[in-house]
Amino acid sequence: MLYYHGTTEFSCQGPGAVTLGKFDGVHRGHRKLLRKIREKEGMQSIVFSLGIRSGQTIYTAKEQKLIAQEAGVDCLIQCPFVPEISRMDPETFISKILKDRLHAKYLAVGPDFRFGRDRSGGIDLLRGAQDRYGYELEVVEKETWEGRDISSTFVREELAAGNMELAGELLGEPYFIAGSVRRGQGEGHRSFVPTINLAVPEDKLLPPFGVYMSRTWIGGAWYPGVTDVGNKPTVGSFPRGIETYLFGAEEEMYGESARTQLLYFRRPERRFSCEEELRGNIMADVAFGKEYFGG
Repeated sequence: MLYYHGTTEFSCQGPGAVTLGKFDGVHRGHRKLLRKIREKEGMQSIVFSLGIRSGQTIYTAKEQKLIAQEAGVDCLIQCPFVPEISRMDPETFISKILKDRLHAKYLAVGPDFRFGRDRSGGIDLLRGAQDRYGYELEVVEKETWEGRDISSTFVREELAAGNMELAGELLGEPYFIAGSVRRGQGEGHRSFVPTINLAVPEDKLLPPFGVYMSRTWIGGAWYPGVTDVGNKPTVGSFPRGIETYLFGAEEEMYGESARTQLLYFRRPERRFSCEEELRGNIMADVAFGKEYFGG
């Protein structure tokens, strides 16, 4: 996959089947757009993501790249929201970006897609410009859940509430955190529960701190497990991160790439009175996890 991140110096070979948006959560509506551009035979599938949102995102840029690769996208452009792009006249955007640099012959966008200076461009302009710039426009209806449009805002609400099952339904797969296994402080080993630790970037949106039933892809296999999300208040002051006990994994995994899916929120994080109380709760969480995953 051709990949551009943080630069306005990009171009993709054509003819291009293009979708555009923010793609913060890569939810079911976004995945529908990805399928549309992948279905166009003889065209390069191109995702143009404009980094408008500041602060934390549901999926980081690296996680979005991982999803795009697995979806079979040919070119992913994560374009920074800089004046030369954000202040561009909408028709100039069509001419200079869609036509000249992405060689668009097909566009798939949602019904509320906006672009250009002051978000002044929309569906009507794209539809009216089809003949002039030689592309076909398809406006793709939103995916819904029980009558409500699926959106990144909807996903964020469910993550904030710890509703991991519904968040996963909206996303099209369980919410996950991806990264490399790092060395922790050994708390898991001192509690007789060996764990792996993943650092969490500051721009990653996390659900409530606490204990989750999880599934982790590492070393070419999936492992069920129990994951702690938080900063370990009982044993010290640590940066936020995730620590996972993997059922059935015994070998050292430092430096391995991993992806941990959070499936079910068991309990909030809390400060225990002593390490013995902490250890007892960890073992109770592990026992719950084994029952959750059917032994």
